[in-house]
Amino acid sequence: MKVNYSKFKHYTLTIHLVLKLVKLIGSFQAQITMSSDSQEIRKSILSKWHETLSKHGNLFSSDSISGTSPPSVFVGSYNYPKVFVGPMVPPIHGNTELLDSPEKWKGKSLEEIINFRLNLVRGIQKTPVEQTEGRYIENLQEVTMSSKPTDLDLIFRKNVSSNISIDGESAPFGPVGEIKSAKFSGTTSSMPIEKVFYDKDMKADDAVLKLYNSGIEISKIQKCFSIGMLGKKRKLVPTKWSITATDDIISKSIVDEILENNLIDTCKNFSYEHLGNIFSIILFPHRWVFEMIEAWYSNGILGFGADNEDARGIDHSPNIAGAYFAAKLGVLEYLSKNKIQAGVLIFREIRPEYAIPVGVWQVREGIREAMKQKPKITNDFNQALEFAAKKTSVSKKEWINNGNMINLLSCLLYTSDAADE
Repeated sequence: MKVNYSKFKHYTLTIHLVLKLVKLIGSFQAQITMSSDSQEIRKSILSKWHETLSKHGNLFSSDSISGTSPPSVFVGSYNYPKVFVGPMVPPIHGNTELLDSPEKWKGKSLEEIINFRLNLVRGIQKTPVEQTEGRYIENLQEVTMSSKPTDLDLIFRKNVSSNISIDGESAPFGPVGEIKSAKFSGTTSSMPIEKVFYDKDMKADDAVLKLYNSGIEISKIQKCFSIGMLGKKRKLVPTKWSITATDDIISKSIVDEILENNLIDTCKNFSYEHLGNIFSIILFPHRWVFEMIEAWYSNGILGFGADNEDARGIDHSPNIAGAYFAAKLGVLEYLSKNKIQAGVLIFREIRPEYAIPVGVWQVREGIREAMKQKPKITNDFNQALEFAAKKTSVSKKEWINNGNMINLLSCLLYTSDAADE
């Protein structure tokens, strides 16, 4: 019997194409579902905010507000070097500290955290960044220095608008109003902050480190940096810039410290998931080297970003922005505490459930929590990679192909494979 191999080959190709088409359709459907999930989360949160306004709208749309600031201040970046500066205050009195204390938000849902943000009314005045003195700014500095929530009474030039937008691109804020007059009361200065504030011969970097080593929370240090309280030549620094600068200053100091430590002798895997973010971390036997790779979904399509450094530090602004410094600080604290040195590789998968960004603090706190977990120990770097990737929905191949330390990783993989032979 003569077999028609060309016909068999045709059938095989047809089946292959059908399977490929089915896979593409499945992928497309998954993309639509992911995009839809994110939109539904945003719609739900916005709907609940509108419900709040229907009951208490008068508290968020008048020409004045009286409440207790957590304490919290904000410096915008728009129109730099003349920026919008002011306090953030909810329309309630009492202990409001939780509303702006990221270090205390472990276990809180995305919706809860966004509600913390939305309930803070932001008062603003346009101020040159060089202006770090004068009654208004000095009052804001006293609020920032306070060790407990502070009572504020703000009068605005017109009624505050309670209309807010929630999207997947920027962190949400509550209502904003231009301040006509402000009354501050009930501040109680934190002694470590007061000392660096009045020491105008101390460099800003040294002041940041002094506060950090005194046990002051990083979110508090960032506010002090932002409102022009640190350094010899002081100026206002937009809040989002001060966050990155603070993480970077502290990280550099810890890198210098851990370079004197002994290397670990095994691979360690850590992981943690919160707020729709999955962090999978590998520590491996190597002189300090660091890479963070991010994977995210944009309209259901998977995208990647990565940055890395060795002991000399990073020589450019990271593609993944402030998340890079926040993650690096979180893992460096672990190395410092345990007096060890290691190479570090971090996979961060940003799931569609992270429908609304809430700030890079959640990266730092997520890594900190990951490093508190019991690690998975392996002697094989390839196994560590496999384990790290399996904690995510992204394949090991995709993570590696989208990293920037391919040569280093290939070397370690080759060493691991050779040891198995």
